[in-house]
Amino acid sequence: MATARRGGGITKRCECRGDNGKLLGAQCPQLARKNHGRPSVRQELPPGEGGGRRTFRRTGYDTVTDAQADLDRLRTILDLPGDDEDAARRVGDLLADIAKHRAPIPKPEEVSRRLGIGIPLNGKRTVGDLLDAWLAAKRKARRPGTTNGYDGHVRNYLRPALGHYRSDRLGVQAVQDMFDEIAERNDVIRAENEARREQVERCKWTKPGRPPAAQRERLAVEKALLAEMKPFRRIADLGTQHAIRRSLRAALNWAMARPEYGVTFNAAAHVELTTYRRPRGLLWTQERVQRWRQTGEIPSKVMVWRPDQLGQFLDAAESSRHYVGFLLVGYHAMRRSEAAGAAWEDLDAQARVLMVSTAVTVDGWTPVESEPKTDGSAAPVSLDSGTVAVCGEHRKRQLAERDARLAAGLPWTDSGKILTNEDGTPIHPHVLSDEFERIRDRADLPPITLRDLRHVGAGLVKAAGGDIDDAKVKLRHQSVRLTSDTYMVMFQEMEQTLAEGVVAVVPRARKSDGENASKPD
Repeated sequence: MATARRGGGITKRCECRGDNGKLLGAQCPQLARKNHGRPSVRQELPPGEGGGRRTFRRTGYDTVTDAQADLDRLRTILDLPGDDEDAARRVGDLLADIAKHRAPIPKPEEVSRRLGIGIPLNGKRTVGDLLDAWLAAKRKARRPGTTNGYDGHVRNYLRPALGHYRSDRLGVQAVQDMFDEIAERNDVIRAENEARREQVERCKWTKPGRPPAAQRERLAVEKALLAEMKPFRRIADLGTQHAIRRSLRAALNWAMARPEYGVTFNAAAHVELTTYRRPRGLLWTQERVQRWRQTGEIPSKVMVWRPDQLGQFLDAAESSRHYVGFLLVGYHAMRRSEAAGAAWEDLDAQARVLMVSTAVTVDGWTPVESEPKTDGSAAPVSLDSGTVAVCGEHRKRQLAERDARLAAGLPWTDSGKILTNEDGTPIHPHVLSDEFERIRDRADLPPITLRDLRHVGAGLVKAAGGDIDDAKVKLRHQSVRLTSDTYMVMFQEMEQTLAEGVVAVVPRARKSDGENASKPD
């Protein structure tokens, strides 16, 4: 019997007993609480010699992740025999004995050696084996930031859902089932997030002054209920689902060139997903800002400030030690990684050009220096005279900090970077993002991310009279289609804003209502 058709999964169990002294089990009303009960594993095993049903059970896990790891290992072991019923029964005997004595679950390779079945003899690998080998190959050839995305797809979605399948038997339906489960999980997450938002509102005291005693007691109860709820979680939206499929398709293509995995058909290429369209950039118009202040709704994943809003932010950021970084991103559309990696040797102040030669990405939390994102990204960026002047002032302050620290006997690192900490070490890219968000909120501006600040540079191209091709050059995109897909709607809205501005600069002598215009002489 194939593992995919066996019952099993992860549940929560507790030791609570009813009035009769018996365990409540799944009927315990406290199991709905986040921290009540512990995860347990249940997996149906192949029948024994007499044909009776057997089940592997194990309780007492600290986290769902630990339980899922054991369940994945069990299913990998159960897949080792393939269609060999005798070997499947022997595997069932082994796992039943392990469950009875609460012995550690062995590795699949060890089971193969002990039972003389599985991977070493028949050459069959699991999808989990395939994904691990593919990731290892990618880590040698790709940037850490890119492989982090692959690793997240494998760890959170592909291995839990597909890792126990034999690689030569992975079909379209199994992959389709995974995406159906993701969609169902998204519905649950949305409902839980909405429930938490409602509970957060119940925890607020909106009237002036300190709440009265009765209200303080009520708020304490509401906050206790909030603490027991699951935290806000992100859904795997349509864009993420398409990225997961791309990762699986790439892994299967990689395996098709390696006969040991037995993959002759790419199941991921035939899975049907709803068409995904790249989020379009939208301007934070006055109407959208007003709506956001009333409801908290953000119209698009890519929101862009108007030029006057960028000006408000830069005015508020002028005292920040990272002000020059915000100019490079906002005025000149550099990526965060490029601003963090910019070095003084890359700046030609006389020619007003900054060469993009290094990017500082983040691997988990660790900053990693690498080449720019694409070949087209490694290009000169033309600067305005104001930004060059700010760079000069920033350099003077940096050297003054160096001299002061050395005079005080404090360490100072000559990193050569434009954006540094007080000791001269390069800033962490997240520091730039955190500083941006603090200044944005302090200035009471509508929300955008530091990545969106780069998009503002595309809007400035339009405001200065450029077109979509000029924006492509400014953003250093490889194709004008990428620029058009993201910014065309924003350019159209900017065109309307500029049209209003053109008319506004023409002075008019308006007559008051009811007053007839005088006839010409």
